[in-house]
Amino acid sequence: MTMQQTPLLMSNIMDRGAHVQPDVEVVTATADGVRRQTMAETRNRAHQLAHALADAGVKIGDRVGTFMWNGARHLEAYHAISCMGAVLHTLNIRLSDVDLEYIVNHAEDQVIIVDADLLPKLEGLIGKMPTVKTFVVATAPGLEGWATTLPNAIDYEDFIAGKPTCYDWPEIDENSPMGLCYTSGTTGKPKGVMYTHRSNYLHTLTIAMTDVMGLSAVDTLCGIVPMFHANAWGIPYAAAMTGAKMVMPGPMLDGDSLLDLIDTQKVSLALGVPTIWMMLLAAAEKSGSKMETLKRNVIGGSAAAPSMIATFREVYGCDTIHAWGMTETSPLGTANRPKGKHDSLDDDAMALLRLGQGRPPFGIDIRIVDDKGQPLPHDGVAEGALQCRGHWIVDTYYGRNASTMTSDGWNDTGDKTSIDADGFMDNRERKKE
Repeated sequence: MTMQQTPLLMSNIMDRGAHVQPDVEVVTATADGVRRQTMAETRNRAHQLAHALADAGVKIGDRVGTFMWNGARHLEAYHAISCMGAVLHTLNIRLSDVDLEYIVNHAEDQVIIVDADLLPKLEGLIGKMPTVKTFVVATAPGLEGWATTLPNAIDYEDFIAGKPTCYDWPEIDENSPMGLCYTSGTTGKPKGVMYTHRSNYLHTLTIAMTDVMGLSAVDTLCGIVPMFHANAWGIPYAAAMTGAKMVMPGPMLDGDSLLDLIDTQKVSLALGVPTIWMMLLAAAEKSGSKMETLKRNVIGGSAAAPSMIATFREVYGCDTIHAWGMTETSPLGTANRPKGKHDSLDDDAMALLRLGQGRPPFGIDIRIVDDKGQPLPHDGVAEGALQCRGHWIVDTYYGRNASTMTSDGWNDTGDKTSIDADGFMDNRERKKE
């Protein structure tokens, strides 16, 4: 006898939220308040978008770019593009024109979906994106009357209007590509990391685990981390899988706006970088808000100040999870979730433990090596180059033949760290590439 074998395809994850919690909301912040739609509506619109893209000539394996803020339309694109077998290429809206031009052309994007207020940035590349056949312009309240000099531009709502609300997702190999994200802030040209259905499926299952973010259908998630950055740390997929309410800030990224969104939408988990949390804490202190519903927040991107972690815990009762990852790790690498043995630590010792980036979840291994590539002890003292391997770690950069792996199968992250006997790491510095 054998067990059933179902390919690990993202379509199984992305449609689930609408099945288990069809009435749960997807909320997008706008300058005039919030825009609401249900998970069922989001699912139907994603299926319409898939039909529209297919009618526009997008085929399995083609790259479709998004140049957007965090919002419901971007979530629909996440859903439609990957599930129809195309490749979601999230374009970083903060890149220079030079890097943006290189990335669009290197990926050979066929279509770009762009928020209306970001049109001027793309217009600077007119005539320099030869593979892009269509620009789909997503609008927000007050921006319906957009105009652009980009060729073959069509309004998002017109693009999907009248399309069927059910797309027959293809049965493709689980190792097929589904997402593409380019590194930034490095020397030389940006490098593309191509995620597969299998890698992102396993990544999604893992980040929902109790030892990582502890996600469930009772959560309200606010992904402040940009959706153009390493798949928004996987939150759009995890929300769809669990049926959790999703709240997205759009371009409203100041502390007061984020605080209002967290309080009014009763956000229980939020994710972002330290600068975001500094603004949020300042806004909360000024207003007197206690952010009573915010039970967990994830800090990544760079090291968090000890005072920030302490303030969230002691003043606001928020369990701060320090994490580490990178584009090449999809991005989850480690999460700082104490073990049972740590319950006996005094306050100072526990605070010191939480300053590090934590330990790897199931599915990824980490180690440190010396300058000759020899493994170093995990004793919390030795410092070496951080290497990792696992189900969602890059092997080869997109468009390059040479593997990024060492001869014995590890990826060199470029970070220097120590790892203690419990598997907890503490990043010290970033090596030059």
